Amino acid sequence: MATSFCSYAQEKNLDDIDGLIDDLFFSDQQFLDELIENDFSYSFLYTSLSYNSNTYFSGRDSGTDQFHLIPQVSYYHSSGFNASISGIYYQNFSPSWDFTSVSLGYFNTIGKSRNLIYNVGYTKYFYSDDFDAYTNSIDVSLGVRNKKRTVGTTIAGSYLFGTDQSYQIVTNTFANFTLKRTPTFAIRFRPNISFIIAKQTLAVQKTAFYNGQTVLQTINYDVFDLLNTQLHFPLSLSTNSWDFELGYYLNVPKATATESNLPTTNFFNLSVGYLFDLKK
Repeated sequence: MATSFCSYAQEKNLDDIDGLIDDLFFSDQQFLDELIENDFSYSFLYTSLSYNSNTYFSGRDSGTDQFHLIPQVSYYHSSGFNASISGIYYQNFSPSWDFTSVSLGYFNTIGKSRNLIYNVGYTKYFYSDDFDAYTNSIDVSLGVRNKKRTVGTTIAGSYLFGTDQSYQIVTNTFANFTLKRTPTFAIRFRPNISFIIAKQTLAVQKTAFYNGQTVLQTINYDVFDLLNTQLHFPLSLSTNSWDFELGYYLNVPKATATESNLPTTNFFNLSVGYLFDLKK
């Protein structure tokens, strides 16, 4: 009988990056949409802290019931330049602070209608446990929205490299409902669906006969496939400087060739952000 397993360290760290790209880019996207709609010069810092009630990797249960935190500090300039530093803290892993990432990028719009948004960037990862398979990432994303900014789709691609290399594609389609808006605050409901496609290395253990003896062989092979479909239902409150969001996530992981019967998983998310206007 053949048994199989995924390389947990590689899957965990690759999915850490998947999650970070997804969480940070799409959380900021609503905020950036508001800025792009206005023709004014700006320079600001945006700080945020996100709490996730449970931890899953590519939608899969890690076997450890724990929350994790994602702090972030970002800088945005009206020229399109942006930079950020962020990381992940796990409740029960050791070390708890898994890694820190530093990113530089440039975003802008295409066309007079500003319905097309692109972002290109580079990210450096610093791991607490000296993991070195993926220490760099080149990221490109392209988004399209309707004129009313109520529906949109973004596709983000990343090439990760270090001592190993991988690549991933994350697509996100959203609807944006403004439930209440005044000159001082806005309440929005922004449901979205994401598809996470990535290359991962799988290890399969098989029994074989060698010189009359039964031996266990490990065969490694790469797969590039849809790993997880994620539904997100966030409710946000935005003021002039503060952002608050409460959301519910539902993961529908897709089994690879060596997996079966993967259950759906879910967790809650709470995030708070604050903007520092550097031009004041």
